[in-house]
Parts: sequence; structure tokens; C-alpha cells
Amino acid sequence: MTTQLTRTWWIVVLRGVLAILFGVVAFIWPAISIAALVLLFGAYALVDGIFAVIAALTNAAGAQRGWLLLEGVVGIVIGVLTFFWPSVTAFVLLYFIASWSIVTGIFEILAAIELRKAITNEWMLIVSGVLSVLFGLLVMFYPGAGALSVIWIIAIYAVVFGILLVMLGLRLRNWNGAQPGATTMGRAV
Repeated sequence: MTTQLTRTWWIVVLRGVLAILFGVVAFIWPAISIAALVLLFGAYALVDGIFAVIAALTNAAGAQRGWLLLEGVVGIVIGVLTFFWPSVTAFVLLYFIASWSIVTGIFEILAAIELRKAITNEWMLIVSGVLSVLFGLLVMFYPGAGALSVIWIIAIYAVVFGILLVMLGLRLRNWNGAQPGATTMGRAV
């Protein structure tokens, strides 16, 4: 399972880059309308979910595959729901975001626990998961904080989450190259 995960390191990096881009866009346009935020979040959740499903399907077996697949399906469902309900209120959107963040965080923590046997520095995934859960709880308990403050929180979360995913993906890439018999571009190392 670990070998398959290290082969798809680039998907983890791509998910991180998408999160960073999402966060940067939210920083650049902090007064973005809630409708645009709905579409931006929906697009991000959908693409992130698709990449999580791809990562799950390219891994051969194991409990990790099921959790990653479920995380991806939840992301896709949340992304699609935001497109079908574009007039959703900020309150409902916040609960979509909070729920998605909590579910994603829990699955990342579970993945880190599974990976601790195979790699070092799995703390990056644990921190990413804890940040996701904390962010989701914060949004759930303080929904009236205002759209602008929520946009800033989302932007900060997305950038930090993205950086941690990029670091983890690069770590997986380096770990894959250090393994005996690992392949690079179809050739044995």
C-alpha cells in the first residue's frame, strides 16, 4: 500500500497546490460575494474530491483506499451540492464547508495513523487533519462572524492546508526514490 501511495505523490502535491491557489484567490479578493465564494468553494471541493478518488483507485488495496475513496466522494458530493444550490445562504454554505472540513480532517488523521508505520514525519498529515477539524468546528460554532472574516479564515486554512499537503507529497516522492527497487519514469533505480 505504501508503495502505491508513494507512486501517486504528485496527486497529494496537486491537491496542495489547488488549496494554495484557492486561498490566494480568497486573499486577493476579500470582498468577494457569497455567490462567487459558493462557486469557488464548490469548484475546489469537487476537484479535490476527484483527485482523492483517483488516488484511492490507483492504490491497490487496504483500509487507506476505502477512507480516501470516502473522503473523495464526500468532497465531490459537497462540491456538486454547492453548484445545484447557488442561491444557498451563507449560513448553509458555512455548514457545508464546516462538515466537509471536519470529515476531511478526520480521514487525514486516520491516514496519518496508518502511515506512521511506514514513513517518518507523518505529523504533517496529522497537523493538516487537526487544522481541518479545528477549522470546521470554528466555522460551525461562529457562523455569524461575517462573510469577510470567514473568507479570511478559509483563505488562511486553505494556504496552510495546501502547504502541508505539498510538503507531504514531496516527502512521499523523496521517500519513494529512496526505496530499493523503486522506479523512476518506468526504470528501476
